[in-house]
Amino acid sequence: MLMRTDPFRELDRLTQQVLGTAARPTAMPMDAYRKGDDFYIQLDLPGIRAESITLTVEQNVLTIRAERAPAEAGGIQMIVAERPHGTYSRQVFLGETLDAENISADYAAGVLTLTIPVHEAAKPRSIQVTSSDEKQAVAS
Repeated sequence: MLMRTDPFRELDRLTQQVLGTAARPTAMPMDAYRKGDDFYIQLDLPGIRAESITLTVEQNVLTIRAERAPAEAGGIQMIVAERPHGTYSRQVFLGETLDAENISADYAAGVLTLTIPVHEAAKPRSIQVTSSDEKQAVAS
């Protein structure tokens, strides 16, 4: 049987839920990077069911929402409940150069990976330089 011996644990738990900690942040931890012509965003969502994740884009603001349900209450006596549950949300502002219409999402091993392509018009392209000196020499 597990027993708690710290009398201030409940106060610590309340503080952690409100302010978050390095081990349990209040927001979804995120990495974002560019590789080639795509941007990638990876968010840690351990213990989340894929069907509880929703993504919406409105005026270049991407909103990610996920919900972790509490443990089933049927016939159990909870001894320690430190894993957070509830609804998590994060917003990411997308630049004008990104194609928000073609975002793809994959959820595997507790990590949600979003792939956002760059608009064709925003991709680097080469411009050929011509010389007007050559045109004048031919005309003479």
